[in-house]
Amino acid sequence: MAIKKQFIKTKPVCKVTFSLEAKEANTAAVIGDFNSWNPAEGELSKLKNGTFKATFELPKDNTFEFRYLVDGDYVNDPEADSFRWNEFANAENSILEV
Repeated sequence: MAIKKQFIKTKPVCKVTFSLEAKEANTAAVIGDFNSWNPAEGELSKLKNGTFKATFELPKDNTFEFRYLVDGDYVNDPEADSFRWNEFANAENSILEV
């Protein structure tokens, strides 16, 4: 798993690329505060090497909670900036700071 951040100097956004290695998985999405936890808005494309990947423009100077949804299972990113307990999910969510 990897998160790559690219800050855009001409806009108040950060291009964030989420990469998730899941060769056996059929579907993967990144869901979080930035897309109302909607898997359809966070779909990741599967590459030939089995990695799922997508880039999203997120407003900078923000902190977002997120998780991956892989074949219906929730997965945190071990490379997240931090983790936060979420009472609604009754689990820890990954934290992204941009």
